[in-house]
Amino acid sequence: MNITPGNAAGLPKISYTVSFPEAQAHYVDVEMNITGLAQPSLDVKMPVWAPGSYLVREFAKNIEAFSVSANGKQVSAPKINKNTWHINTAGLNSVTVKYKVYAFELSVRTSFIDVSHAFLSTTGIFLFPKGMLNQPSTITIKPYKDWNKVSTSLEMVKGDVFTRTAPNYDILYDSPLEIGTQDVFTFDAAGVNYEVAMYGGGNYDKERLKVDMAKIIEAETAVFGENPNKHYTFIVHNKARNGGGLEHLSSTVLGASREGYTNERTYHGFLSLVAHEHFHLWNVKRLRPIALGPFDYDNENYTTNLWIAEGFTAYYQNIILRYADLSNTETFLGDMAGDINTVENQPGAKVQPLSESSFDAWIKSYRPNENSYNTGISYYDKGAVIGMLLDLEIINSTNGKSSLNDVMKYMYNTYYKGLKRGYTDAEFKAGFEKFAGKKLDDFYAKYINGLDAINYDKYLGYAGYKLSDELASTSEPTLGVFTNQRNIITTVVRDGAGWVDGLNVGDQITAIDDTPVTDLNAVIKGKKVGDKIVVTVTRDAQAFKIPVTLQRNNTFKYTITEIPNATPQQLAVRKKWLKL
Repeated sequence: MNITPGNAAGLPKISYTVSFPEAQAHYVDVEMNITGLAQPSLDVKMPVWAPGSYLVREFAKNIEAFSVSANGKQVSAPKINKNTWHINTAGLNSVTVKYKVYAFELSVRTSFIDVSHAFLSTTGIFLFPKGMLNQPSTITIKPYKDWNKVSTSLEMVKGDVFTRTAPNYDILYDSPLEIGTQDVFTFDAAGVNYEVAMYGGGNYDKERLKVDMAKIIEAETAVFGENPNKHYTFIVHNKARNGGGLEHLSSTVLGASREGYTNERTYHGFLSLVAHEHFHLWNVKRLRPIALGPFDYDNENYTTNLWIAEGFTAYYQNIILRYADLSNTETFLGDMAGDINTVENQPGAKVQPLSESSFDAWIKSYRPNENSYNTGISYYDKGAVIGMLLDLEIINSTNGKSSLNDVMKYMYNTYYKGLKRGYTDAEFKAGFEKFAGKKLDDFYAKYINGLDAINYDKYLGYAGYKLSDELASTSEPTLGVFTNQRNIITTVVRDGAGWVDGLNVGDQITAIDDTPVTDLNAVIKGKKVGDKIVVTVTRDAQAFKIPVTLQRNNTFKYTITEIPNATPQQLAVRKKWLKL
């Protein structure tokens, strides 16, 4: 769609020009023009975080050569805090702000520029005038050398691929730009035109991707009953090894391994990523916790509901592939067993409640340290497990009439479309209860806000399944530590042998019982549970001998298996759950 940007009467008009005279050095030059001013001063600010990635990243740290001019003269514009410049606009109708941004971190949430392309994650590129987040803006791109394509969800102005417009800053900051010579292909699904922009090459099969991505899109659209976009853009960065994604309102950025598309396991992982990030266009970008919009770009935006926003999306990335016949029952159950294993093998799951994991994302999830394994749990992994449990609970309670899908659609229609706002924790809980036909106070107290052990067999049993632990009958000894290839300890597991007897992260294990160690795992496997050994470590360039009593390795390796002689009720739940 080509549109001409409008401007609210009496308010300033904002435009940007971006150019790349030093692309080889990873810089973008930004010129911001603001006209129609009628105020004595103006603050311009850089966001400190990128929505969808819950960490204050201090994007202003990459700005340099900041200057402001008007009528050919420099204007006073001191920096007054970490991300704000105060411009003296007394007597001025317009100002031009110029600055450079250093961009050399290719991730889904940060910008990267070199001579091959520019990926602009807009929260770290464009300043905004304080108090004007609802103002439209235009962006004119002056491409570097042979760059000839722009991939973004921002609309073109008068058909010019290098001129884009945003109706407000929430849209601008939700619309990254890929600029270069990327490989672009398109397809239609669910009545929407989809563009896929591939940077970095790779062994992908465009025709297969068109078919499989369309299946995912159709299956997800069926959950909510509509696809609210007119067009949608996938930006895919292919590297030797890559992963991760970040959702946006009408686009997403994905990381992929360029030679992984012909490996069925890696390809399955890529399709899961597609399913995850695309599902976010409903869950998070429109159906959202009330704290996540309108955004405060200066501070953390706290919510206890990322287990719904991200965790449920992690659940749906698995079950959507089952709906779309892109994975079979065995693969889906294997994926869910993987989430269960992650949760149950992490000591932090017994320390941090799920709702707290969400609230503390800003200080814990994105800033892990050597003890995070012992103190926290991911709202992705446990949230996915909780999504599965609630799906099974609703299906069983309603004899197959309803499922979690109905809750998601109801909440989307009620809060995003109807009330045009986010939901509270209590409102989503009420949505679950509406379709489950029962109160879920106990479920919340145990599994969302509490630390009770999850009764997996109860919920899996509704569908005629149970958990089986392949390691239940084993008795292998363990030091209770994780090490790298140089036998340097990277994690000491809570209450394990190393924890109890004083091994430290950073210790390099050099000997066991005075025998030099090369293959640590082989040495430990040759011992028995209860054996007392002496571990020699190098710590701060000094040697220490530490007596350690080996414990049993309590790691779980769960699989989801069928219960013999499942009842007709169980088989009916299974059929509804897995769309068999």
